[in-house]
Amino acid sequence: MPQTAALALDRLSRGLNDLVEKMIAAVTGLMVAIVAAQVFARYVLNHSLFWSEELARYLLVWLAVLGATAAYRRGLHPGLDLFSGRLGPAAARALRICTGLICLFFFLLLIIQGARFAYFVRAQISPALQLPKWIVFSILPLGGAVFTVHAIALLLKPPEERHP
Repeated sequence: MPQTAALALDRLSRGLNDLVEKMIAAVTGLMVAIVAAQVFARYVLNHSLFWSEELARYLLVWLAVLGATAAYRRGLHPGLDLFSGRLGPAAARALRICTGLICLFFFLLLIIQGARFAYFVRAQISPALQLPKWIVFSILPLGGAVFTVHAIALLLKPPEERHP
């Protein structure tokens, strides 16, 4: 039964990562289009798009958080294996579990504190777009939730199937 739950959670993590990577592509494309339109408007039409810089900045924040979750799922974050490479299999496994639990703690903290911050700024409106700022900062608890799913799926995977 636990193996079935681990497989289901891994499928959820994989599917969630596929969705996140599609969102990354869409957000990147939108950012490129907005910045290109701003450059064209400013230098060809001699007219600035007052909202473009603000929207590009907000999209960059979303892109950074979404990209971090995808990198975590794929095991692409830089790591320090100075100690784990010198440990025996049991100690290395214990270190991986401990590291995973510490990461999970911080991801849960990101959900809680990110939601608190989004709630705190709920009445603020962005100057150019007139967008409620809670929408911009909602990526913090959402990203934390995606990180959490990936972290739990990684913790439940057998050691030989985990990324480095």
